[in-house]
Amino acid sequence: MIPRYSRPDMVAIWEPQTRFKIWFEIEAHACDALAELGVIPKESAKAIWEKAGNVTFDVARIDEIERVTKHDVIAFLTHLAEFIGPDSRFVHQGMTSSDVLDTCLAVQLKRAADLLLKDIDALLAAIKRRAFEYKMTPTIGRSHGIHAEPVTFGLKMAEAYAEFTRCRARLVAARDDVATCAISGAVGTFANIDPYVEEHVAEKLGLTVEPVSTQVIPRDRHAMFFATLGVIASCIERVAIEIRHLQRTEVLEAEEYFSEGQKGSSAMPHKRNPVLTENLTGLARLVRGMVTPALENVALWHERDISHSSVERMIGPDATVTLDFALARLTNVIDKLLVYPANMQKNLDRLGGLVHSQRVLLALTQKGVSREDAYKYVQRNAMPVWRGEGDFLTLLKKDADVTAKLSDAELEELFDLGYHLKHVDTIFNRVFGEA
Repeated sequence: MIPRYSRPDMVAIWEPQTRFKIWFEIEAHACDALAELGVIPKESAKAIWEKAGNVTFDVARIDEIERVTKHDVIAFLTHLAEFIGPDSRFVHQGMTSSDVLDTCLAVQLKRAADLLLKDIDALLAAIKRRAFEYKMTPTIGRSHGIHAEPVTFGLKMAEAYAEFTRCRARLVAARDDVATCAISGAVGTFANIDPYVEEHVAEKLGLTVEPVSTQVIPRDRHAMFFATLGVIASCIERVAIEIRHLQRTEVLEAEEYFSEGQKGSSAMPHKRNPVLTENLTGLARLVRGMVTPALENVALWHERDISHSSVERMIGPDATVTLDFALARLTNVIDKLLVYPANMQKNLDRLGGLVHSQRVLLALTQKGVSREDAYKYVQRNAMPVWRGEGDFLTLLKKDADVTAKLSDAELEELFDLGYHLKHVDTIFNRVFGEA
């Protein structure tokens, strides 16, 4: 991913030096297990750690070798032998390239998931703070983009909190599912390496043993991992779009923080654009775009092919780096979000009380009016207000069919905003737990 949308900790997971360090650890831990089994000398296993355990691998040298061998793992093993010497003949005993590549990818994806979980935790903390800050701040709820009934801005934040809590749980499951180790040799039969070696390496690297690897770890695991990243990206976009809509000039109930010296447009000095959330929408598209290739990687030929390899070399770094950046950016947006309760109230009042129409409808049915007639009475008074021709409550008080069932006092009580907010505490307790 380009530096503009990258953060160093996540980038470091995918750097060549990190990858080669993991490759070495896989090989060296395997040698320890082989030594325990008496397959190779214990002194040789010890020498491998001593001679190469703390080296900085020469990436350019490995690339140089690969240009000849046309094989990345062989190029690495050749370079490793330059450090280790004669004992290098015991490295990679009974193993195949996928044992190294797939196990390494599992380690990298697990580390990436751990960073993403920290990102989600930071986002959840920011959302929770804003949710309680605006828990009882009334605002209009919209369906189809049109004013519906009152909610609170805190409830909007609570929705996002619940959403990313689910995302967190999904990512934990996906991380655990993808964190498997395969050291089973050619076509996964353990013919030339004891299953104990796999168990030992898995334990040392914090992975679980892949039950059957057929030379490669089954790619349904990876498909689920990247699909989970895609879902998280979509959740980011949902919140970003909500903020973009709320920042529109005609609405302006909330907007991104606009810093001192910031410029919104090269042509129009007055502009304050939702550039961060627009950016998040674009980044979400990128992450989702990497899900389909991961799904297509599931169907490999027989026990092994490498059609998945080029895909994963790109989507592994790009999806995790992009999502890491997006989560951090959304956290910053939420943390600094400018909220305008006065504009929320202004918009609530904009339709002259129409947001209380359902209460009037229900009250009429409770008085014995059929639902069809009640709907008709309410709608015929609502439509003039929609056109800007009067106030809803005033018109209702002039409607003989309505006043035959509801007194002026009863009608006025139906326009109480607090009625819509009476279960906010219940919802908050469900989302955040009992206070």
